[in-house]
Amino acid sequence: MSRRSLWAVFAAPILIAVLSIVGLVAALTGDGWRDALSWAALAVPVLAVAWAMAARRS
Repeated sequence: MSRRSLWAVFAAPILIAVLSIVGLVAALTGDGWRDALSWAALAVPVLAVAWAMAARRS
Protein backbone atom coordinates (compact mmCIF):
# COMPACT_ATOMS: atom_id res chain seq x y z
CA MET A 1 0.00 0.00 0.00
CA SER A 2 1.48 3.34 -0.99
CA ARG A 3 1.39 6.21 1.46
CA ARG A 4 -0.33 9.35 0.25
CA SER A 5 0.35 12.77 1.63
CA LEU A 6 -2.19 14.58 3.76
CA TRP A 7 -2.86 16.99 0.88
CA ALA A 8 -3.53 14.12 -1.53
CA VAL A 9 -6.05 12.61 0.87
CA PHE A 10 -7.97 15.78 1.67
CA ALA A 11 -7.72 17.78 -1.58
CA ALA A 12 -11.04 16.62 -3.05
CA PRO A 13 -13.10 16.96 0.16
CA ILE A 14 -11.68 20.45 0.76
CA LEU A 15 -12.50 21.47 -2.81
CA ILE A 16 -16.05 20.14 -2.48
CA ALA A 17 -16.50 21.99 0.83
CA VAL A 18 -15.22 25.28 -0.60
CA LEU A 19 -17.47 24.99 -3.65
CA SER A 20 -20.44 24.21 -1.40
CA ILE A 21 -19.77 27.29 0.73
CA VAL A 22 -19.38 29.47 -2.38
CA GLY A 23 -22.65 28.09 -3.75
CA LEU A 24 -24.55 28.70 -0.54
CA VAL A 25 -23.23 32.24 -0.16
CA ALA A 26 -23.99 33.02 -3.80
CA ALA A 27 -27.53 31.71 -3.42
CA LEU A 28 -28.12 33.88 -0.36
CA THR A 29 -26.62 37.11 -1.62
CA GLY A 30 -28.10 37.80 -5.01
CA ASP A 31 -29.91 36.97 -8.22
CA GLY A 32 -28.92 36.59 -11.83
CA TRP A 33 -25.42 35.22 -12.36
CA ARG A 34 -25.18 34.33 -8.66
CA ASP A 35 -28.10 31.94 -9.07
CA ALA A 36 -26.27 30.20 -11.90
CA LEU A 37 -23.09 30.08 -9.82
CA SER A 38 -24.97 28.60 -6.87
CA TRP A 39 -26.60 25.91 -9.03
CA ALA A 40 -23.26 24.95 -10.53
CA ALA A 41 -21.38 24.97 -7.23
CA LEU A 42 -24.06 23.04 -5.36
CA ALA A 43 -24.24 20.43 -8.11
CA VAL A 44 -20.63 19.43 -7.46
CA PRO A 45 -21.33 17.38 -4.27
CA VAL A 46 -24.26 15.65 -5.97
CA LEU A 47 -22.11 14.78 -8.98
CA ALA A 48 -19.30 13.58 -6.71
CA VAL A 49 -21.64 11.20 -4.90
CA ALA A 50 -23.07 9.93 -8.21
CA TRP A 51 -19.53 9.36 -9.54
CA ALA A 52 -18.50 7.53 -6.35
CA MET A 53 -21.57 5.29 -6.47
CA ALA A 54 -20.96 4.46 -10.13
CA ALA A 55 -17.27 3.75 -9.48
CA ARG A 56 -18.11 1.50 -6.56
CA ARG A 57 -20.52 -0.60 -8.66
CA SER A 58 -17.92 -1.16 -11.37
